[in-house]
Amino acid sequence: MATPVLRALTAALLAVLSLAAFPTTARAVEQALPLADAVARLPAGSESREGYSRDSFRHWNAGADPADGCNTRAEVLLTEAVEPPAIGPGCRLTGGRWFSYYDATWVTSASSLDIDHMVPLAEAWDSGASAWSARRREAYANDQGAAASLVAVTAGSNRSKADQDPAQWLPPATDTHCRYAAEWTGTKLRWNLTADTTELAALHQLAAACPNQTVTYQPAP
Repeated sequence: MATPVLRALTAALLAVLSLAAFPTTARAVEQALPLADAVARLPAGSESREGYSRDSFRHWNAGADPADGCNTRAEVLLTEAVEPPAIGPGCRLTGGRWFSYYDATWVTSASSLDIDHMVPLAEAWDSGASAWSARRREAYANDQGAAASLVAVTAGSNRSKADQDPAQWLPPATDTHCRYAAEWTGTKLRWNLTADTTELAALHQLAAACPNQTVTYQPAP
């Protein structure tokens, strides 16, 4: 007859094996593939801006670490700083140095930078986010789970881009177009957003010009 200790050990082992075989949450696998193959994975779809409001995407929230006193914007600035700024009361940033890759510009004032959504909020809405819950739109607007989702760039380049897709706008620094196309495509794949006909055509053209560019992405939770 099995002893109580043996029965307890057996039950514990069965529980561990059960969890291993049937995990309660599936961990998304990171994908890495050539830009052309990544563009081919984008789901095609028409776009509609009906009902869009920027307020539908709550940002900036308390960030990835609510205990640090910094919101998402400040956390992205701290992450992307080439030379870290000093952090004052209320997460006020002074000093520091950043490189805005859109226009190949060095910036030494946090207030001169915008945090750009790689795929703008309006474009995300057009491409599928209109059907999301408010919680998922907030997660998208504050996504620090992928380095490409939010990027610190000069205010001028961000406002020049506005809500345009790669068929309408590319960074003024032409040597960054391959990287930009990869990060745009990876962000859309991460969030399972669609691309319209003209956008896909532009991305296929960019992929042909960037045969060595790789797209790395992990589906959002």
